[in-house]
Amino acid sequence: MLLASKAKWVQACPAPLLPFHLAIGMRMFRFSRFVASAFLSACLILSALPIGSAEAQGRISVLRDAEVEALVASYTAPILRAAGLGGGSVQIVIVNDRDFNAFVADGRRIFINVGAIMQSDTPNEIIGVIAHETGHLAGAHLSRLRQQIARSQLISAASILAGAIAVAAAVGSGDGQAAMAGQGTAAGGTELANRTLLAYQREEELAADRAAISYLNATGQSGEGMLRVFERFADQTMFTGRFVDPYVRSHPMARDRINQIDRLVRASPHFGRRDPAALQLQHDLARARLTAVIDGTRTVARRYPSSDRSLPARYARAIVEGQTGSPRDAVRAFDQLISEQPSNPFFWEMRGNVYFEAGNPAEAARSWARALELAPNSAILRVYYGAALVETGDNGVLDTAIGQLERALAVDPGISFGFRFLGQAYARQGNTPMAQLASGLEAFARGNVAGAKGFAQRAQQGLPRGSTGWLRAQDIIEYDAR
Repeated sequence: MLLASKAKWVQACPAPLLPFHLAIGMRMFRFSRFVASAFLSACLILSALPIGSAEAQGRISVLRDAEVEALVASYTAPILRAAGLGGGSVQIVIVNDRDFNAFVADGRRIFINVGAIMQSDTPNEIIGVIAHETGHLAGAHLSRLRQQIARSQLISAASILAGAIAVAAAVGSGDGQAAMAGQGTAAGGTELANRTLLAYQREEELAADRAAISYLNATGQSGEGMLRVFERFADQTMFTGRFVDPYVRSHPMARDRINQIDRLVRASPHFGRRDPAALQLQHDLARARLTAVIDGTRTVARRYPSSDRSLPARYARAIVEGQTGSPRDAVRAFDQLISEQPSNPFFWEMRGNVYFEAGNPAEAARSWARALELAPNSAILRVYYGAALVETGDNGVLDTAIGQLERALAVDPGISFGFRFLGQAYARQGNTPMAQLASGLEAFARGNVAGAKGFAQRAQQGLPRGSTGWLRAQDIIEYDAR
């Protein structure tokens, strides 16, 4: 689980005392660089103690993909209901990272690395990971962890400060043994605080494991996939982790954790239950798609050779053909897939993608319209359809395009590129203020707050005061990132 926070700070070390602290620190430096730096670190901890809410620092690379998001949503919804977190209050974010990982960074989002999906052989494996992270959310572990971190920082800072003061007194009197004892106090307090925090994190991880099994039981699913995931990581750390002190790990030692999960999984009435065949096929198709899109031609040729006539293999090869080969052959391949699964919206989506990349937005729009009929709740597919209509150059369809784009982006403003096509549509209609607002919304979605404010201010000058557009621009102008 990742904790990345952007905190507010409270001043706890009065500014007039800082010269005194620095003077002591410089005296200590002559005796011990470690103690001097520890003392100054304590002052910084006490003068900058985080007390605010967490918010991701930096930008996480997010993968937006209609098929993958739909698949993970189908895995997640029953687990969230079992945990009492249904109703759309929790968002699932797919991170563009090849490592097998998942984490929560606040009380409303679960982040799943694309690598976890690509490396999961069965739906049950990734569902177990989702259940574990849901356990963290339902248990409010992140907010409690922040409190524990703050307490640990106070313990550490107090110990460092006490030891540093003892060293300062010893340096003044020339007592070397007392100085060494003070140094030990500083180091020992920090070590105690760290071990206390890590022990707390290990307990939270075990609690999330237990909660995950309960959610899986409530939804009639086995925990064997979750068990396989931990066994896989135990094998990977067999040699590197054998001599690691279990008390300096933020997660429980692998074997202890596996033993607990194994007991709970085998006690479940659903032990041995397998994923439905249709769900397994959806999982395999999504993995084939990710392999083609992320890894490309060579990996697809190795993993899905032409001798493999399975649906996922042909899907991967069709995507690669559309990326690097003949658009006509790619469309033919997707038409064959569609003849076998005419209600699969993502075959239609990828068919439309081939046409769009080949410079035929009208045919792309027809494919994406069909995909949207089959998956009407997909904001991504709706944006694609609206974008294709804009790209046809037909002003007669701009109203339809704007309606589709506005509808999709109201639901999911994170699809930032959709605002670009929305701005183009408004500009073609001569509606400059709304085009400027769309540019501001795109900049905001991409994290360019300063640029977004500039666009919003210009948009407001041409929008009726109090109108919906004017109010949206005002929201951007008044946004405070602190």
